[in-house]
Amino acid sequence: MTRGTSGRRLTTEAIRAMKGRGEAIVMITAYDFSTAQVAERAGVDIVLVGDSAAMVVLGYETTRLVTIEEMLMLAGAVRRGAPLSLVIGDLPYRSYEGSNELAVATSRRFVQAGCDAVKMEGANATVDRAQAVIAAGIPVMGHVGLTPQHTGDGEGFRVHGRTAAAALQIISDARALDGAGCFAIVAEAMPAVVARALTPRVRAPVIGIGAGPDTDGQVLVFHDLVGLYDEHVPRYVKRYAELKAVMIDAVGRYASDVRGHQFPQPEHEYRMEAGEEEKLAARLSS
Repeated sequence: MTRGTSGRRLTTEAIRAMKGRGEAIVMITAYDFSTAQVAERAGVDIVLVGDSAAMVVLGYETTRLVTIEEMLMLAGAVRRGAPLSLVIGDLPYRSYEGSNELAVATSRRFVQAGCDAVKMEGANATVDRAQAVIAAGIPVMGHVGLTPQHTGDGEGFRVHGRTAAAALQIISDARALDGAGCFAIVAEAMPAVVARALTPRVRAPVIGIGAGPDTDGQVLVFHDLVGLYDEHVPRYVKRYAELKAVMIDAVGRYASDVRGHQFPQPEHEYRMEAGEEEKLAARLSS
């Protein structure tokens, strides 16, 4: 394990072993060097470079608008910030669905950017894509339940699995991804009873987000849990800090100091070498 103690990068095999030991897996979605540093130093197991960066970092209205190039840039930054964590790259919309060849090619680009594995949403054709990528030697994390890339913007952001039929479909999808060889599966936005039924029915660790306490691990978005993103706060988010308010206050006090000529003060200045100020003044006055 890493968690900043062993000096070795955490592997997908180690994540799978954690399920067997009943050890909770901690995953966080982060998008840049600084937040990845925080995640690793705090002892997080997995850092997901999520396509939610589209909204949280880049200001788009939907995850569907983020490009491969943007995601690769963020993935590289995260790897530099978290060199020992298991880093997962979220394959963006339309970067893998078209064919197995496309899925493998895109996944290889994410590995080249520093990712240890990739994540894909949904089942059906995604099962074939996952098998192809895994056969190419790249680990894959699956994702069931709420899958905004595939269900559409309006339809995507809701709880899934509220009926028995819908719950059985989620479990079936997860089992198909498990059978394809996914090393872990994200279960998002579903009744806790569904995730509770799903988790023991697959070999892969199940990492929940809005799926109750009975999964093998949990994931939250960095900006949600520390209070940096306030456009939409899902019910399942627990705020551990309110950093946006702290940051607004800090920047406001800075602006006030500048306008009031209270910053910078002498302790913020650089000095010339001894005697050089006098030499400069003499030359300027001559």
